[in-house]
Amino acid sequence: MADCLRIAGREFRSRLVVGTGKYRSFAEMQRCHTASGADMVTVAVRRVNLSDRSKESLMDYIDRSRTFILPNTAGCYTADEAIRTAMLAREAGLSNWIKLEVIGDEKTLFPDNAGLLAATRELVKEGFVVLPYTNDDVVNARRLIDAGAAAVMPLAAPIGSGLGIQNPYNIRILREVITEVPLIVDAGVGTASDAAVAMELGADGVLMNTAIAAADDPVRMAQAMKLAVEAGRLAFAAGRMPKKLYASASSPLVGVVGM
Repeated sequence: MADCLRIAGREFRSRLVVGTGKYRSFAEMQRCHTASGADMVTVAVRRVNLSDRSKESLMDYIDRSRTFILPNTAGCYTADEAIRTAMLAREAGLSNWIKLEVIGDEKTLFPDNAGLLAATRELVKEGFVVLPYTNDDVVNARRLIDAGAAAVMPLAAPIGSGLGIQNPYNIRILREVITEVPLIVDAGVGTASDAAVAMELGADGVLMNTAIAAADDPVRMAQAMKLAVEAGRLAFAAGRMPKKLYASASSPLVGVVGM
């Protein structure tokens, strides 16, 4: 646990956070979760049947003794709607943690910064651990932290697009500026190399759903994402070699006998 992910005093073995949507079946989702090695799974509150527990639910396929549930407010377009959804999740016994989404545009699914900030302030007052999905704006990230956010979760590309890391310089700037809470890249990852790049840029973790669920072989992709996150983290910690314009011999002649 020496290099575990720490959020609000809680430790997670894996730096990969996975979702529960878009899978072909709950059983497939369960297999992917196991292959990913993730010990935190995000669940859209609106997709959980909270009224009739006798019906099959995705929650039946998550081992809560080993997996931490992170409810999310996916599909909420106002701060009030997101706050109500978070309250409902807590009352239903899901968690007092919330991945906060307040969507500002239906086509791009970009966040509503003003609504996100207002909801963060209110939910923190109500005792929630708030992890807001946000854009890659340093100023807005700082405001969210000042409002009590336990992490910031900037997008790398639009939700579900699979475009990869489209904003590496912004992520690097956020990494340099945000030091007091974890930085988790959320949205845009399409394949394992994207996850590795996010971690190499210094992200503390990566959250993904579609990249695994929409793969031809989701279980293999889940395993690939696990390895990519681990490799990217190791590479970041190791520190890459400097980039150079010209060649530099990998076997220098200095010290060679006879030279």
